[in-house]
Parts: sequence; structure tokens; C-alpha cells
Amino acid sequence: MPAPAKRNFGAFATLSSLRVPRLTRALGWMIATSIPVIAVFLFLVQWVQTAPGRGEVIALNPEDRVQQVTALVPGRVEKWYVADGQSVKQGDPIARIIDNDPALLTSLAAERAQVLAQIAAADQAMAVARIDVGRSGELLSEGLAARRDLENAQIKVSDHAAKLAEARAKLSKVDIALGRQSVQLVRAPRDGRIQALNTAAGGTLISAGDWLATLAPDQARRVVELMVDGRDVALVRQGQPVRLHFEGWPAIQFSGWPSVAQGMFDGRVRSIDPSSQTSGLFRVLVEPMPGKPVWPEDNFVRLGSKVRGWIQMETVTIGYELWRQLNDFPLEFPQPVDTGPRKGTAAKALADKDAAKGKPKADGYAEDEK
Repeated sequence: MPAPAKRNFGAFATLSSLRVPRLTRALGWMIATSIPVIAVFLFLVQWVQTAPGRGEVIALNPEDRVQQVTALVPGRVEKWYVADGQSVKQGDPIARIIDNDPALLTSLAAERAQVLAQIAAADQAMAVARIDVGRSGELLSEGLAARRDLENAQIKVSDHAAKLAEARAKLSKVDIALGRQSVQLVRAPRDGRIQALNTAAGGTLISAGDWLATLAPDQARRVVELMVDGRDVALVRQGQPVRLHFEGWPAIQFSGWPSVAQGMFDGRVRSIDPSSQTSGLFRVLVEPMPGKPVWPEDNFVRLGSKVRGWIQMETVTIGYELWRQLNDFPLEFPQPVDTGPRKGTAAKALADKDAAKGKPKADGYAEDEK
């Protein structure tokens, strides 16, 4: 400070006695040091982009999913063989259905016996008619009968054949009715546990196809069904790693730093639906990642449990990720695969240069030209 300025400043005793507060100086030093630290943090620290999604645990095999056991014939439920929560094996009875007419089976059996008698009679009559045709033919050849007698005998054979076919058709219908009534005992289609029973069906009339029970199969191969936004699903590829957080499982998640997260489980993209659901989201199936810790047991993560997932995409800086999210831009596109230095225009230029010097072309480019 110049000497005149010092003299003038000294004239103000109160001003010269003022000092910058210690807190202000400390705050200034903190701001001065934090700005470069934040800049380094934003532009040098890496961040893994993710495509988030929500979904649930399902069974991969359709036969292992929860299924409805329905009635195969109309009638009413006579007896239940199971209760809610009971384990069953394949083929175990679930319910017995009886027809509204208790004497239906007896009537069908009597009708079948009658049709069999008609078939036997028609078959015997047709055999006799065929004998008459042969006899009329012989007499006609000897001149002892008219052609009209032969034609009448042939007509009788045709009539008996039509009656025989009609009787066999009736027998087929009766057998179908008997076959349907024989499946009145509804059985379990596979091993599992009875999840719910339609007990209201026990006192009312039911039709074929009405729901009787809900069966949850055992030993299902589990996968995760994630619903992903259409803007992100375009960049999702089969085999990409996924981090999963199962409902009720304690976890600490850092989507951009997978190695720091705790309580998370690994998976990989198995398939992506080509069309969206009614909600506008796309379904992505995630299976366990080989070589990683297995998912929680069935007792802890059951079918239908809610799941949150993060499909891992490209690695960028934190500054770029903040800028992308503030502008609501899509995820980073995958980097193109390097095909090697000897392909494309650069390889062609190198080969031409070698040829001008009298050198043979590089092997890679020579093969490309071929």
C-alpha cells in the first residue's frame, strides 16, 4: 500500500482495527479448496449408468407357475379331498364332481348296451343281405331270376350298411359321454401346494371350466420380471449384468458404484420383450448370474415377491451423468467394437503405401480384398 494511502487509512482508527472473522476465513479456505476437489470429483470419478426397473419374481417354466385347477364336466362338487395349504403329488385327487342326475351313468350304460345290440342286429342283417346278393347273382346268370331281384338285394345291403354306420355313430357319442363322466375325479396336474379352494362351488352347480382350486407348483426355477422404460430398453442387450434388490431383504444400494453396494444380488438379462405391456413399459427377464452368490432361498423370496433392479450400462464420469439427468437425455450408447488396425480405409492406405515401395500387402488386408 502506498505511503499516502497508509497515512489516510491510519486516520480511521476504527476501520484499521477491524479484522476478518476467523469463521469467514475458514469458510473461504473451505470454498477455495472444495472447488478443485469437486471439479476433480466430477470429471475424473467414474459412474456406472443404469436402467432402473421394478417387477416381481416369477417362474421361468409356464408349468411351474401358479395355475388354476378347473372342472372338466358340469355338475356339483360331492367331496373335497384337500384343504388350503396342503401339499399334493401329481395325480392326487382334489375333488369329486357328480352329475345333477344321479342315475346318469346307469342310463348311459343301458343306452350303450342297446346301441351294441343294434349294431349286432344290423351287422347280421347285412351279412344275410350279402348272401342274398350272391344268390341273386347266380340265379341271374342261370336265367332263373330277374335283374330287378339282384338290384333289390343290393339296395338292402346298402340300407343295412347305413343303419350299421348310424348305430356306430351313436355308440361313439355314448362312449364320449361315458368318458367325460369318468373324469369326475379332479386330480392334481403336478406336485405342489394347494393355495386356495373355491369352497363356494361345493354348494352350487358348476360348469365345465369353472375354477375349483389354485395350485402353486414346487421346485420352480425363478427369474425376475422387470418393467423398464421404453427410452432405456432400446439400449439393453441380452447378457448385460443386473443388480437386484429383493423386497424385505436388507440392502444398501449405490447404483453407480456396484462394488460399494451391500445386500444386492447379481443377475443377467435373459430376454427382452419385442412389444410393450399395456402400461407402456417393456418386460425384461433376468436370470441368476453364473459364478455369483445364489439368490435367497424360496422361503425368503417367494414367487410374486417385489423386486427392484438396475441394469448396468456404460461407464461415464459423474459430471457427465449429472448433466445428462438435468437435461433428461437418454443413456450413453454402447461403444463400437474395435475391429483392428488393418481393416477399413486406414488399412487400405497402409497397403497402398507398402505396394508403392515394392513391399507385399499386409496379410490382413490381402484377405479382405479376396
